[in-house]
Amino acid sequence: MGKLTHFNAAGEAHMVDVGGKDITVREATADGRIIMEPETLEFILKGENKKGDVLGIARVAGIMGAKKTSELVPLCHPINITAVELDLTPEPDNNSVYCVATVRCSGKTGVEMEAITAVQVALLTIYDMCKAVDRGMVMNGIGLLAKSGGKSGVWKKII
Repeated sequence: MGKLTHFNAAGEAHMVDVGGKDITVREATADGRIIMEPETLEFILKGENKKGDVLGIARVAGIMGAKKTSELVPLCHPINITAVELDLTPEPDNNSVYCVATVRCSGKTGVEMEAITAVQVALLTIYDMCKAVDRGMVMNGIGLLAKSGGKSGVWKKII
């Protein structure tokens, strides 16, 4: 296990200096799901929400979340994202919606935080749009699936 990089020698939080790192193509994929009542999922699939297309709006919100990550996470670097792919898949057998986000850039630091934020914001948007009919929805399993690029290379979650 490596050391925590967001603390200086005095133990104070600081932003990591990435100035000396090489620019490489970097990619990260994260996933998670939101579990709900069966009627809520049916409501989403039928498109009966007065606020609009739940999954379409959640997809756009997730993309926006990836782009705003450095404004939300204090020590996260602003990154010039080159692509965000976000898929939302209804899972009727689990009464859930599964979200996968992949983020890419060419830069000096990775996009893991952006991918995870994209998933969280997309799922949070589903919650917001459906809370009037189901306040008991639960988001879970949110985390990094894989990352590539940079000095540490490829990492994949062991499932």
